[in-house]
Parts: sequence; structure tokens; C-alpha cells
Amino acid sequence: MTHELKKIVKQHLVYKANGLQSVLATVVALDGSSYRRPGVRMLICENGELTGAVSGGCVEKEIVFQASTVFASGKSKMMTYDGRFRLGCEGILYILLEPFAPDKSFLNAFETIIDQRKPFSITAQYLKEYGEHEHLGSIFVMAGKEYHLQPKQQKEPKLELFEQEMLPSYKLVLVGGEHDAVQLSQLALQMGWEVNVCTVPEEEKTLTDFPGIDALWNTQPLEMPVAQIDEQTAVVLMTHSYVKDLKYLFALKNTAPMYFGLLGPSKRREKLFGEFIDLYPDEDYDFFDTIHGPAGLNIGAETPEEIAIAILSEILAVIRNQEPMMLKDKRKGIHH
Repeated sequence: MTHELKKIVKQHLVYKANGLQSVLATVVALDGSSYRRPGVRMLICENGELTGAVSGGCVEKEIVFQASTVFASGKSKMMTYDGRFRLGCEGILYILLEPFAPDKSFLNAFETIIDQRKPFSITAQYLKEYGEHEHLGSIFVMAGKEYHLQPKQQKEPKLELFEQEMLPSYKLVLVGGEHDAVQLSQLALQMGWEVNVCTVPEEEKTLTDFPGIDALWNTQPLEMPVAQIDEQTAVVLMTHSYVKDLKYLFALKNTAPMYFGLLGPSKRREKLFGEFIDLYPDEDYDFFDTIHGPAGLNIGAETPEEIAIAILSEILAVIRNQEPMMLKDKRKGIHH
């Protein structure tokens, strides 16, 4: 959810520059089931524009209506939304609405924590009771320091707490710059992921070849900035070059990404691993066991766009420890 918060802060700055106020909506509790779980946020601008969503689109109109009193009073409030009678979702949402006007110290700390890819936490004080209540609001803890969104807010033992640990945004590193890498990068960007692409200088690729990506690593394999691959990063090796793949395998051997995918059929993978062992007999090959190759789920994908969906689907299944299946065959709830 960090990527959604990044968009919210960025859009708030646009509104602020135009003299417009914003209200932050946070789902802090849920009785039953709903489209999204607690912790999801959206930003409401006084001109009616929305950034983000807390549902599939059915709750947002009511939130905009309820936010009008927050714009008028400048005070936080609680609202409830009972989807049992309106949506058939069998759930009641408890939503905190609060003025969103973070000061410069908050914005500087937030920018730093995002750039450094460090975790932070958010605690929301709330009540499961409609209306305005004192000391409602969100408290961010970044680099060990508290930042209250509501300046006069105090910690109130009578209020309930929704506590949320925020990890760095997911990042996708694509090693290779062909057409399929472009498609995969675009889909990942739509999901809110950070995307870095790694190519060699001889390919003469530029950022314009991969619209919207965060960085282009235009280096030789052994100069690849592997230190930027952390536990929130997925790597897909897809150069379409056997020689390059061998070099990149060596460069990546000591990394520990949350997912490591290799494009190409099983025979190519085994041949690649065998030649790696011949070239580097003294190396440790345990990292072979962490590689998902061929990358992707078996969904019948044929086009580059479909293959991108298959690969990202496998990445999600791996990092969330899920066994892919049709939801109609799942006995427990969707979010279990």
C-alpha cells in the first residue's frame, strides 16, 4: 500500500500548489468482508477529484459526501458504510476522514524514507462511532520520529488503534530490453511498482524506450548495481541472449530478491545452469534453487502482454505464499 500513499502525497502537493484543500480517507476497521481490507486510503480534493479508491467504486460517492463536512469544519470524523444492505458484500466499513495538510517536516521525512526504501509505520486513532470525536487522526513514525497529521491531536487511551507497518514499494528489475520487457514494465507500473531496467550500452537503449520506469541501468553485467536489489525486489532475467544470461547469473548470484525469474524453456535453463557450473566450478550453486524458470504461471499465455500477466501473477503468488487456483474453488474467503 506504500505505492498508493506515494501517489496520494504527490497529488496533494499538486492540489496545494493550486490552493486546494484535501481530505484523507482511511479504512481503519472492517466487520465482515469487503473489496479492500483495512489500511487502504484515498485522497479527496475539495474540487471533487479522487486519488486512489477504498473499494471497487461503490463507496466513494458516500465518502465524498461525508468529506464535505470535514472541508467545512477542518475537523476529523468517522463514517460507517454498511455494504450488507447496499452491495451484498456482507461487511461494514469504518472510515476515518481527516484534513490532509502535512507540513514541510513531514514531507521531507516522507521523501527521505521513500528514497531510501526504509519501512515506516502509521497508527490511526479512531472510534467505531459515526461523527466528530476529539483526537481522531493518523500518526506516522518515520526514522523513529512521530509526525501527527492533526497538529492538536493527542494520544487518547479511549480511542481504538489501527496500526500498520508500511514496507518499501515492490520493485521489479528487468534484465533485458526487448519488446517483452517493455510490456512487463508497463504492467508493473500500472500495479504501482517501481521498475528498473538493465541493459548493456551496446544496445543503445534510453529511458524513452521504457516509458515511466524509475531507472535504466545501462551497464555491463558485472557492473550491475546489485546492491539496489533488496528483499522487496523481484528480478526477471530476460535478455534473449544465452551469453548475456550467463554473465548476469554470475552478477546476481549473491543477491536475495523476493523472486528470481528466468525466461525461456526448461531445456535452456538446464543448459544454462550446466555451463555456469563448468565456467565457475568453485562457486556455490544453491541460488539455482531460488530461480523460477521458466518464469510465469501456466495460463495459456502467448502474446508478450499475456506473458507479462503470467509472470507477474507468479511473482504475486510467490511473494504472498499462495497456491494459484480459481477463486470459485477456494473454500475460505478471498483474502484468506
